[in-house]
Amino acid sequence: MTSKTPLTNEQVAQFHHDGYLIISGLLTEQETSLLQQAARSDDTMRNAAMDVKDTQGRRTGLTLWNHPGDDIYGCIARSERIVYGMQQLLDDEVYHYHSKLSAKEPHVGGAWEWHQDYGYWYNNGCLYPDMASIFIAVDPCTRENGCMQVLKASHRLGRIEHGRFGQQTGADPERVAEAAKILEKVYCVMEPGDGLYFHSNLLHASDPNSSEEPRWGLLCCYNTKHNDPWFESHHPSYTPLDVLPDNCIVEMGARGSAESQTFLVQDDDETTG
Repeated sequence: MTSKTPLTNEQVAQFHHDGYLIISGLLTEQETSLLQQAARSDDTMRNAAMDVKDTQGRRTGLTLWNHPGDDIYGCIARSERIVYGMQQLLDDEVYHYHSKLSAKEPHVGGAWEWHQDYGYWYNNGCLYPDMASIFIAVDPCTRENGCMQVLKASHRLGRIEHGRFGQQTGADPERVAEAAKILEKVYCVMEPGDGLYFHSNLLHASDPNSSEEPRWGLLCCYNTKHNDPWFESHHPSYTPLDVLPDNCIVEMGARGSAESQTFLVQDDDETTG
């Protein structure tokens, strides 16, 4: 059984200071291989994907679902190492808010504008920004194929006003430009199986995929129990999470989405990294 404190005090402190934390080798090589196999062969997931355009009309495939299924994605989202790590970072019980598979294909994968996830989760009845996500690299994430970029410590700016850019919701460009003058921009270069925890108020973005290689990522998003939304939205209210042992990932194998899985239709505010 994994410890309920998989992260060190230093890692938790780094997250609170910087707004993000990269864990190399979050998934083992075997687990990563199974995730890659499942994602690449998942016809149900592929058929549910939506093409989200950036300001230049380039497209990124995005699939969203609220509740973890009986598949490898659900096992990862409910695995002890990820859930307990998230609870350390947010200092409360967490529940699964939703998950996404983002697929940037070579040469055509689009950019994501600078934004904060709480920039639009705020509109879902969540009073506090006590929410976070983890991006798990399915493919190598490089500057060439549009890895995630963050403005270090920008979560301490508070929520910034957001508006429409292409088919995406983005943060006020003038305010982002001013923040970029004083905060370090970090390119989150990652290997398959690495994990990036990031706070819901962290400004993040990514460039288009100009390379020959795909850049796919699995994102699992969490809310805290004390932040239960005060009205219903397209994402769920507090639902106790059935945390699974870490070995569930290998035991599940490369099982993709069941046909019974319910996917979300793209709304006007959902975006990703």
